[in-house]
Amino acid sequence: MTTCEQSLPGTSEVAVYFKLAAVTMIWGGTFVAGRFLADSLSPLFAASLRFLLASVALLLFLVLARVPLARPTPRQWMQLALLGFFGIFFYNLCFFYGLHYINASRASLIVALNPAVIGLASWLLFKERLSRAKVFGITICIAGASLVIVSRNPRLLVGNADAWIGDLLIFGCVLGWGIYSLFSKELNQTLGPVQTVTYSILLGTAMLWMASAARGELSFSALASLGSQQWLSLIYLGVLGSALAYIGYYDGLRKIGATRSGVFIALNPLTAVIFGALLLGEQLTVTMCLGGGLILTGIFLCNKPLARAGKKGI
Repeated sequence: MTTCEQSLPGTSEVAVYFKLAAVTMIWGGTFVAGRFLADSLSPLFAASLRFLLASVALLLFLVLARVPLARPTPRQWMQLALLGFFGIFFYNLCFFYGLHYINASRASLIVALNPAVIGLASWLLFKERLSRAKVFGITICIAGASLVIVSRNPRLLVGNADAWIGDLLIFGCVLGWGIYSLFSKELNQTLGPVQTVTYSILLGTAMLWMASAARGELSFSALASLGSQQWLSLIYLGVLGSALAYIGYYDGLRKIGATRSGVFIALNPLTAVIFGALLLGEQLTVTMCLGGGLILTGIFLCNKPLARAGKKGI
């Protein structure tokens, strides 16, 4: 536990909690915004545009805040390139291609596995101790996600027999974000959340545009044909869902730690489910809702014991 985590006043913690709640609610909306774009642009081109907007927003933020870009060491450049690849390039390929096969609510519930995967990876890679409650919570998360993945609305099954491909692709998002979260800890402390997010997004954006160009997917005619709804979705994804939300999340992670910040991801699927039902007319089955409830319960159990330990200064 860092000194900041131990001494942060209660009022400051409340402000961090509100910030993290807002961030994860914004991320819940990205699944709906991504679904609006799924049929208008190729997945790779959509991801490239999203993070081009995010890069512009971040650089503009640094200019207005008069924050100079840091000069990473060669080792930090390698770490930032790793974050850019898995957290931006790989994650967004899985995200946009996955939304071609499954709906936004289903995808967001699978992504709710993030805290459980991060906990397991921390145990395997960094020998972090897992309490019984945390192991039980991770098990419930996996069971809930499995229930969501195998559940099928008969109408959706007839219309899209390849939904399992979308499930696997969205699970790729979970793996990419897990790597991004675990291996960003050192940079988050040395460079700070703003610098880490800015450099990783700039590098990831360059990778996306190079891949788009190599595959011949830079279709500016498709870009010109976008309607106002699609443009608003792109702005939402790039400015709110990427630039601002990433900074907010990593600022919270630095102040109260990964475990206590991670619990707020539980709000992500709830927001996406509500937005999906209101804006996309998506139908949810009882089984899918039950799986989502299990995921949220598991995430709560994963984080509650360590949150109590944090209050004791452990």
